[in-house]
Amino acid sequence: MVSSVGTTTSSTSLLSQAISAAKSNAATNYSAASNATTSSSSSSSLSSLGGNFNQFLTLLTTQLQHQDPSNPTSTDSFTAELAQFAGVQQQVETNTNLASLISATQDNQMASAVSLIGKTTTASTSSLPLQNGGASLSFTAPQTGEVAIAITDNKGTVVRSQTVDASVGTNTWTWDGKNNAGTQLSDGGYTVAVEGSSTDGTSVVLPTTVTGTVTGVSKGNSGVNIDMGGATIGMSDLTGFSGT
Repeated sequence: MVSSVGTTTSSTSLLSQAISAAKSNAATNYSAASNATTSSSSSSSLSSLGGNFNQFLTLLTTQLQHQDPSNPTSTDSFTAELAQFAGVQQQVETNTNLASLISATQDNQMASAVSLIGKTTTASTSSLPLQNGGASLSFTAPQTGEVAIAITDNKGTVVRSQTVDASVGTNTWTWDGKNNAGTQLSDGGYTVAVEGSSTDGTSVVLPTTVTGTVTGVSKGNSGVNIDMGGATIGMSDLTGFSGT
């Protein structure tokens, strides 16, 4: 476990860097969520292009029928255009088949993920689920000393920042869900960053492992996601689970 310590010049620097890291993590998490529909739009465009293939052939045939007999268009040009468009259509079909394969794989993952609902799960992520007014995380400190912890909401606004004393190795920190002013915050998804010092004295971001109860699963753009209250975490980030 870690405990609170007084603020010093060194801890102030660590806090500043932890806050910057937490804001950066929040922006990354928000960007990942916002890009969830990007590939579907791209897929729609490719499908539209593939659907226009027959229209292209019709236009090509019409152009051949109405070309000037005294100045016919080179057949090499038509052949090149046809081959190029055929190549695009084959790529569209390949992408469609790949999307179907990915979807089938995700369906199997979804079936497995459903069994995790209600279980306490750990995940290597910066997404921190606040559930029932509390949250828990762990990190590994390379040496004994101060580390800084910063938490932001989903808009990147810092709600909690604290310097704690950590021992070398794995440390666990529990958040009571209160902001810096002592106000209890609503359950939901938050973002965390932990900043510590390496053995050579330089500051370093310490990866975090969060703990939460799985409340649902969903299929996202990059794979199957696990919902821990208001926090959405990729299934590939899970590191373990417990519970019936």
